[in-house]
Amino acid sequence: MKQLAVFTLAFLSGCGAPPSPCGPSSGRVVNVVDGDTVDLESGVRIRLILVDTPETTGGKTDCYGQEAKAFTTAALDGKQVTLAYESECKDRFGRTLAFVTADNEEINSTLVKKGLACVLYIKPDGESRKVEFEDYETVAKTERVGMWGTCAKVTCE
Repeated sequence: MKQLAVFTLAFLSGCGAPPSPCGPSSGRVVNVVDGDTVDLESGVRIRLILVDTPETTGGKTDCYGQEAKAFTTAALDGKQVTLAYESECKDRFGRTLAFVTADNEEINSTLVKKGLACVLYIKPDGESRKVEFEDYETVAKTERVGMWGTCAKVTCE
């Protein structure tokens, strides 16, 4: 009976679920690099899975890049976020790949829905949600939302 109580206590305290091999399940965002990349307080750099926002780094000022960065900043900067991972932990630049949620809103999908990002699928990460994100992008394009109704050239397409 004592073993059952110890197991139950461990399970209820969150010790029963193993951590992801990719990284933390949560963290505080302390820097927004651009619309699709943020830094956590722990030093981990997160690249949002399945999205590509217009560039604002490296001297680039792509159409709608500042709007994408402003949205991500307002949604994530200084906030505690939860992170969900897929199959690959890091991209070729060493950034941790994740779906990021703050205030009960998944930012990856919201960026695409608001016309602030294109879908970027790099196999295998995001495979389980690729069609869902492509549908969001199709709707944003059709309804000319965000960059799809403003930019003469969408650079992330």
